[in-house]
Amino acid sequence: MTSHPFAESFDLEAAFAGVSDYWSPKVVAQVNDQYVKIAKVRGELVWHDHEHEDELFYIVRGHLRIEYENGRAVDLPAGSMHVVPRGTLHHPVAEDECWVVLIEPVQTKHTGNVESPQTRTLEEQLR
Repeated sequence: MTSHPFAESFDLEAAFAGVSDYWSPKVVAQVNDQYVKIAKVRGELVWHDHEHEDELFYIVRGHLRIEYENGRAVDLPAGSMHVVPRGTLHHPVAEDECWVVLIEPVQTKHTGNVESPQTRTLEEQLR
């Protein structure tokens, strides 16, 4: 049996209190081969995709809009969940601060193959 370096349970509100930088996800748990990450977001993240991984967004607080390359946009108020399918170019936007829980495979790169000043490595997300 292997153990993960994450607590079995934690206070989500307290975990968010420890996040200060926007668009900088932090890994808070692992479920099998999926990481559970939290992030505070505001403004826009670069257009990107995840070639081989689906990405689940759960909006804890605030409002997030995910824009897609075909002009479609999905509005996500607090309490909403949304799955961005693998290989789909998308652009998350938050007019005001938004708290997001992300569930995605452990190998998922923050901004796919797009490098930008916003991009965080997995090592940075695990700190």
